[in-house]
Amino acid sequence: MMNLLRTFLLVSAVSLSCGVVVAHGQTPQDSPDENPTISQAARSAGNELSKSITELNAMRAQIAGEKLPLAQELTTLEESVIQLRRDNEKVQRLVDAGALEIGTMKAEMKVRQDELSYIGSLLDEYARTFETKVGVGEMQIYGEPVETAKQAVENKTLTPTERFARQTLFTSLTIKRLFDVIGGNLFAGVGVDTLGTVMNGQFAMIGPITFFRADSGMAGVAVPQVGSPNPLVRPLEGELSGAIGSLLASGEGTLPLDPSRGGALKALVQKTNIVHVFVKGGPIMWPLLLASVVAVAVVLERLLFLLSEQRKRSPKTLGKFFVEVGKGNLAAAIELANKSKDAVVTTLGYALEHRDQSLGHALAYAETRAFKRYRRGIAILDTVITLAPLLGLLGTVTGMMASFSVIGGDLSSPGAITGGISEALIATAFGLVIAICSLLPFNYLNNRIEGIENEMLAAGEQLKLLVEKRIGETSNLDVDSILESSAAAAIAGGA
Repeated sequence: MMNLLRTFLLVSAVSLSCGVVVAHGQTPQDSPDENPTISQAARSAGNELSKSITELNAMRAQIAGEKLPLAQELTTLEESVIQLRRDNEKVQRLVDAGALEIGTMKAEMKVRQDELSYIGSLLDEYARTFETKVGVGEMQIYGEPVETAKQAVENKTLTPTERFARQTLFTSLTIKRLFDVIGGNLFAGVGVDTLGTVMNGQFAMIGPITFFRADSGMAGVAVPQVGSPNPLVRPLEGELSGAIGSLLASGEGTLPLDPSRGGALKALVQKTNIVHVFVKGGPIMWPLLLASVVAVAVVLERLLFLLSEQRKRSPKTLGKFFVEVGKGNLAAAIELANKSKDAVVTTLGYALEHRDQSLGHALAYAETRAFKRYRRGIAILDTVITLAPLLGLLGTVTGMMASFSVIGGDLSSPGAITGGISEALIATAFGLVIAICSLLPFNYLNNRIEGIENEMLAAGEQLKLLVEKRIGETSNLDVDSILESSAAAAIAGGA
């Protein structure tokens, strides 16, 4: 390529020199002797030109010879590129199809995961509500599987497969239980009697009722206890206890028919009366019973007393009494008061009869004596109202002391703990009931007595005014003569 360029430059130079000579009107043939250098250069250039033309032709031949393979190679490369493009398009289509399939698979996986989560939540809810659907005492058998199923959801270290396996295992166990309870089910367990004693024995589930027979021979109906897997056993009386014991011991026996599907028998077991509640209240219930009897006696006595006094009241006699006093006929007034059973009239008559030293003092003494009759027993009722809640509070303290003493010992007998709490609550309730039931008649009696006292005080003031008025009208006369004339008039009236 460099030779070709050099030849092209040389030819250009020769042509340029020839052109210069021709321009001056000369030719190489005209003066060969005058320009030998140019001639020599021309010859050399001609040779070089011929040589270059030869090389150029050779180069053209070489290029022509190499052009076809290069074109073929280029064509092959273009076909390869086309094929690669096709392969790329095919791969891209596969990638797009794979992405679409992956999206579909992810959506399907999410649906399956949602289904598993839903099933898992149903199984978890089933495990958590299983305790409310089993019979009394069955949690002693199914307690551990229930806890395992509950913890399967909360344990984050478990894989979904392990979690689901635990839940399905518990479900299979509960399905097996359904077949076991058909026709009744017998299983060993632990029960607690009413005194809190833990007993080993055997349970029998027959329909909705669960029976228990201890190894010691005691038999009864098992009822659930709140907060404890050990049920409370309530013994039955008479032939029922023996029939249940024989049934659980040998598998054969007589079972009473209960058309209410266990409701009547359960009501029989759980039925309580006031005596049972009183016994469960503890020793403090005896002072409370005494206080309630005293309160009832006082209330009845006071009500009967007020009713009797109300029947003795005579407003007409009281009016006559004041009329006689206003007339100055004190002897007649005193006689009227002595014959009357009205407390107000008798009080005023007593004061008027003993007016020698001081009418006011005699009236105050008579009123005090009458008030004492009306207020008899009210202090006792007031004491009961104050004492009953305090006794109930004392029962609360003793009951809680018993509960805390059990907490420090055997915790497998929750009946003893609840027994102390029950004693505390029963004693407090009875104390409050006694206080409330005593407070109502206490206020009623006080109101009635206050009304009678006000009436008696008003009558006493009226008596004072009448006597003072009468004394003022006769102030110029001798008091003794007035009294003698009054006595004579009274004697004459009696004759």
